[in-house]
Amino acid sequence: MRIGLITPEPGHPLLAATAALLTPEHQVETLDPKTVGKVPAPLADVYLLKSRTPRALFLARDLEQRGAPVVNSAAATALCQDRTAMAEQARRAGLPFASTRTFTTLAQLASGPRLPGPVVVKSRHSRKHDLVARLDNGIQLQELAATCPQEPVIVQEFTPNSGWDHKLWAVGDQLFAALRRSELSPEGRGPTLPLTPDNLPPGWPALVRRVGEVFELDVYGVDIIDTGDGAPLIVDINAFPGVRGQSGAPEALAALTLCRTNQSSTAGTRRMTQARAK
Repeated sequence: MRIGLITPEPGHPLLAATAALLTPEHQVETLDPKTVGKVPAPLADVYLLKSRTPRALFLARDLEQRGAPVVNSAAATALCQDRTAMAEQARRAGLPFASTRTFTTLAQLASGPRLPGPVVVKSRHSRKHDLVARLDNGIQLQELAATCPQEPVIVQEFTPNSGWDHKLWAVGDQLFAALRRSELSPEGRGPTLPLTPDNLPPGWPALVRRVGEVFELDVYGVDIIDTGDGAPLIVDINAFPGVRGQSGAPEALAALTLCRTNQSSTAGTRRMTQARAK
């Protein structure tokens, strides 16, 4: 089978380890969205979309339109990039997602009414090195606005918590978890501590699965904070995160990839049979 990696970083630990598991029996090729335009036929059996740039999404959409399966889909990946659309989708589905307000620019936010209490300001469009900051007063807001006044942002109320984020990842049927000190804590972002899914509060694994269903994701991350007594609050959802340092993640991704290729092959055979019957 042929497997395509849509990424500018084939050496990423998760992708490299997954490719090493697949290459003894399958062909793995990289498509760098910076340099690859239209992919010539014949297409691979499945593509893994490990990039969120406009060029990567364009490439993935073209492959999907030509019948190739892409994990995750371009539509699902794009939805998770827009934190406004993400929050709306989550709350419509009844997920415990942080209340979110959207501002056209940071300058607009700074020129408006005074913000009540501490808030979390994030870039509306999720990307590497985007804006995530806790603001406790108007002075901090003005200082932040002076650095990137045209940045589109969303605002979430700050919810008191332990200062540690629960990082939960799903790769197909496998769930992985860790604790990471939040970048919003007084000490700043800290280490990642191991955490097994069995040690999560009751209902959290099912909540992560529900996120995958609502957003139609196969490989994704969910950031949750514990608001007290195990009550979860989702603060972010990521399509195809790095899942670094999680034992078994490459094996899970390899299994998911082969599952998708088999499903694609079965669907193709079914379509050919139906066409002959007509």
